[in-house]
Amino acid sequence: MLKLYYIAGTCSFVPHVALQWSGLQYTAEEVGRDTVKSAQYLALNPQGQVPLLTDGNWALSQNIAIIDYINDLAPDKGIYGVAANNDPKARAKARQWLAFANSDLHSGFKPIFGAARMIEGEEAQNKLKTNACDAVAKMFAGIDQVVAQQDYLTGNSISIADVYVYIEMHWAQRCKIDLSQYHNLNAFYQRVEADDGVTAVLKAQRLI
Repeated sequence: MLKLYYIAGTCSFVPHVALQWSGLQYTAEEVGRDTVKSAQYLALNPQGQVPLLTDGNWALSQNIAIIDYINDLAPDKGIYGVAANNDPKARAKARQWLAFANSDLHSGFKPIFGAARMIEGEEAQNKLKTNACDAVAKMFAGIDQVVAQQDYLTGNSISIADVYVYIEMHWAQRCKIDLSQYHNLNAFYQRVEADDGVTAVLKAQRLI
């Protein structure tokens, strides 16, 4: 059986939703930040990070790899959007947005969450965080433009890329990043949150 290891509210939220959508049998185990550095966990994932998916004795890390594997196991469940089931261009567009969320946007948060590990001195750390918050806010501009024209990033059906951006908007709220200049993001956020699979994982991870 599939098993997902996650830390609540992190990027591991995204494959958790993919599993929920897939209809596959799975279990999900919440782990602490100390657990992912344990010898037992490092034997499965030497990077000491979440998410981690196991399928029997086989282990897989990295968000995009895990999501692709789940999609391969449940190719008709619309993980990359309903249109993507039969349209390679729609699937590629969903992967494009997923890659943006996983690399560009996610990386933008690293100086905010980890300033103390990057630079010494409170003043320098605060400046780093401020600059990073500004940079992250600007990255939401393109998303706002797209969802002004359609409900979701790839059209009018939700995809896993939307879920990744959703959880990053959740981080932005926590970090007090002002996104009020973007007039379409709030409605997008609410649409994603209303999805049954997203709501189920929010409850499972005790985020609501």
